[in-house]
Amino acid sequence: MKIIGVVTSGGDAPGMNAAIRGVVRIANSKNIEVIGFERGWEGLLTNSFRRLAPRSVGGILHLGGTILHTSRCPEFKKDEAIKKAAETLALNNVEGLVVIGGDGSLHGALELSKKTNTLIMGVPASIDNDVFGTDETIGFDTAVNTAVNEIDKIRDTAVSLERIFIVEVMGRTRGFLALNVGITVGAEMILVPEVKYENEKIFRTIKESKEKGKRSAIIVAAEGIGDNRQLASEIEKATGSEVRLSVLGYTQRGGNPSARSRLLASLFADEAVELLSKGQGSRAVVLRNGKITSIELEESCKTDKLLDLGLLTLAKVLAT
Repeated sequence: MKIIGVVTSGGDAPGMNAAIRGVVRIANSKNIEVIGFERGWEGLLTNSFRRLAPRSVGGILHLGGTILHTSRCPEFKKDEAIKKAAETLALNNVEGLVVIGGDGSLHGALELSKKTNTLIMGVPASIDNDVFGTDETIGFDTAVNTAVNEIDKIRDTAVSLERIFIVEVMGRTRGFLALNVGITVGAEMILVPEVKYENEKIFRTIKESKEKGKRSAIIVAAEGIGDNRQLASEIEKATGSEVRLSVLGYTQRGGNPSARSRLLASLFADEAVELLSKGQGSRAVVLRNGKITSIELEESCKTDKLLDLGLLTLAKVLAT
């Protein structure tokens, strides 16, 4: 293998740069040239890329975001676009492609693998941690720590003013981030898209807490559960408590990757390049039971990663 490509696609995640760096330097140690396609799948449609060498990825290990930039590319869902990407890979003699991104990116990688002779390797990077087959994705640990840091500050205000805060974290369809953040900040309630919540149960929990002398609370809610602003208003009317909504937003995507995210990115990059150099493709690199391994890309894409609902029960016990 002489040339491999690397692309970061979809939503950015802290640690993507560490993964790019890992791919480039590990490939270089095997005398493999690396080209980086820019702005996600768009780069493969427009043949926009840059050549990457060990020195060109110096000083990026600690940086959030991605030096290759990324974008959403709805066009890539069409067969014509996927064929165009395959042509770009052939034109540049790319024998292997490392796709760094989340669930949607890996789905795109799977479809591309069906249209090209280039070996495709998926590297899970997403703050949502929703990729099947891996216990953790690049960037998830950083996002959790970012949210925890912010909510710890909000807790001070909640206690001082005896208010209830609904803190909205990212997660349009999945609650992995909300669940992990909620447990680690000691949230009184955690609301996730996978479990339909009932207003009356929320009201009752808050009223019971007030009867016990607890006059402040943190509710961690994924953005995908519904209108959190409306929920805040309904809680206020039903319980007589002051309720505020704090939306953490895109701060969760940015910032310097944590030590764990950097390490995971480096380990994933090593496995991805190693597998490609051995002629393996259509696989996703994953972390399972503390070990770096890989699974079929199709298995990762076709299977939903389930939220551990037992952790919600644990959260309720811890919040009493």
